[in-house]
Amino acid sequence: MKPEEYVKYDGLGLAELVKARKVPPVELVDLAISQIDKHNPKLNAVIHKMYEQAKLSAARDLKGPFAGVPMLLKDFSQELKGEPKSGGSKALRNFRSQSDSEYVIRLRESGFLFLGQTNVPELAITAYTEPVEYGPTRNPWNRDFTPGGSSGGSGAAVASGMVPIAGANDGGGSIRIPAAYCGLFGLKPSRGRTPVGPRFARFLQGAAVEHVLTRSVRDSAAVLDQLKAMEKGAAFTAPPFDESYLQTLVKPLNQKRKIAFSVKSPIGTHVDSECVEAVKKTVSYLEKCGFQVEEVDAPVDGKKIANSFLMMYFAEVSATLASMDMVLGRKASFRDVEPTTYVMGLLGKAITAQDFVLSMREWDIAGYAMESFHDEYDFYITPATAYPPAKIGEHALKSFEKLALQVTGKMGTANLLKKMGIIDQMVEDSLKRVPFTQLANLTGQPAMSVPLHITKEGLPLGVQFMAAMGREDLLLQMAHYLEESDLWENVQNKCML
Repeated sequence: MKPEEYVKYDGLGLAELVKARKVPPVELVDLAISQIDKHNPKLNAVIHKMYEQAKLSAARDLKGPFAGVPMLLKDFSQELKGEPKSGGSKALRNFRSQSDSEYVIRLRESGFLFLGQTNVPELAITAYTEPVEYGPTRNPWNRDFTPGGSSGGSGAAVASGMVPIAGANDGGGSIRIPAAYCGLFGLKPSRGRTPVGPRFARFLQGAAVEHVLTRSVRDSAAVLDQLKAMEKGAAFTAPPFDESYLQTLVKPLNQKRKIAFSVKSPIGTHVDSECVEAVKKTVSYLEKCGFQVEEVDAPVDGKKIANSFLMMYFAEVSATLASMDMVLGRKASFRDVEPTTYVMGLLGKAITAQDFVLSMREWDIAGYAMESFHDEYDFYITPATAYPPAKIGEHALKSFEKLALQVTGKMGTANLLKKMGIIDQMVEDSLKRVPFTQLANLTGQPAMSVPLHITKEGLPLGVQFMAAMGREDLLLQMAHYLEESDLWENVQNKCML
């Protein structure tokens, strides 16, 4: 097989070739390696390679629906015993995983061959992938722009054709944002649908779930079939789904289903006209197809959702920094991590237990409101992001911000930043580009980004769909329906790396 043929296949397509003995797994590994070595120097998507391990695995008797298919894992929570797990931080660069994560176990049993790990922002915090330790990952559509985050390395790897499928997880949009910016399909499953153990029973308090980034809907559905199952010790369980997600794709989608949509930022910030156009073009198409469409906002307080999300993240970063002593042999200091990371940890440390519990209650209020909302509307459509991809370095701290963070970090208090108003600015800056995705993480609903728009600058933009808890099948049916439309086809044909 030639490289130009390899990049045209999705994961199931490659698996079918292996099963028919048309291509041996070791050849697919070599093809994937050639693609990584060709594109990675310019994209910086893969930060740890496992070529020899993949070749050894390819020589074994592989079983499963993805037997022989090359894949990359995200360098955050997707652990392989004995391999690095840095989470994009220099403090954890020498850390080695003590065991396989359940996610990795299930995918290995499905026949995947792991070739390496993809780049992430430090501790997977931001919606762009520019860690100081490893450098920025660049968008294959235009290397001056970000592929998004925190699964930005995975997004760039799949979009450039290194592998058809790459590991991703989503605690605030980290599957959907890279999918939106890289012209890919990205499904965030329901809370409890995919495994997060054994190190976690709840991942980011239940906000985060594991899955993949793909070029085709069927690959995402088939991987979900392999991941879904009860997990020992898990804190959450999704509503049962005993059928095959892959098989649901062939079922006709009822075109009388009701759709609600909104293009307003839930935190009251600006939404770029390209993102508005992406949604309106999509709902216009669906309305012409017979769906009942109505413009209506979700029945939740967007600012409370944003504050609850950020409070959880501050607390989680603080807890992660506190646990770094097991790796460092001492307490983590300001010099061990990026300035913003350390200050987020300080903010998390300052949160009271009372404030944290009150904040978590907002998740439940929103969850009930959205489930009631979906009693009337089958889908809720919004932009996946409020802006097209930012340029590399656009999010870099200004000189005075760096100085303020350095002083704050050394003093060990966030009071100075509060007085200067820098914290409020950091909060708005962190979410103004991506205010739409966090809701589904807090409510636990499934949500997806579908590649349906190209900007005037030639960059992709995704459209977000949400459904009721446990209705990944409905989202996948809609995605497959749109996959056969001109909207999707126009995006898929324009990435000319």
